[in-house]
Amino acid sequence: MKQPPHLVRAQARMAPGVLTMDGFLGTDPRDLVEILEDDEGAVRRLGLRHDQLAAALQGLTAKAVGGFGAPVREGVFLLCAQEAMGVLPCPFGEPGLHPKAVVEATRSDTGERLSWTALQVHLIGQHGFYEGRGSPYRLEPATLARFLEVEPEQP
Repeated sequence: MKQPPHLVRAQARMAPGVLTMDGFLGTDPRDLVEILEDDEGAVRRLGLRHDQLAAALQGLTAKAVGGFGAPVREGVFLLCAQEAMGVLPCPFGEPGLHPKAVVEATRSDTGERLSWTALQVHLIGQHGFYEGRGSPYRLEPATLARFLEVEPEQP
């Protein structure tokens, strides 16, 4: 699919040094539209929706940020948020600003660890964007769903 102009502009804002030092695309050579389509397919194959994954992340993010830098336990998760001064805009050009925060989560039952940014909760929930391959904060939808234990909703 040809990339529409609004995604061309968004992809330009995702380049390293524009909004963040590392950018959002990593080493991924694909156009943004291809990244979004591939991740949409991955989430559908799991029987999930982006908003389900984002809601689970948001709940853990809120708990972690509420710890003010100290570790917080939430069920099987040990969470810690590292916040920096300032805010970030959405690279898709939506209004609003998002806190600069990185959440680190460790599952006490498996030892598995994941990290994500506060902005990623928005990017996943509103845009179905999990970042490009090779990005420091890329979240593979299947890994994320397994880590968070998000299951398809029953009809």
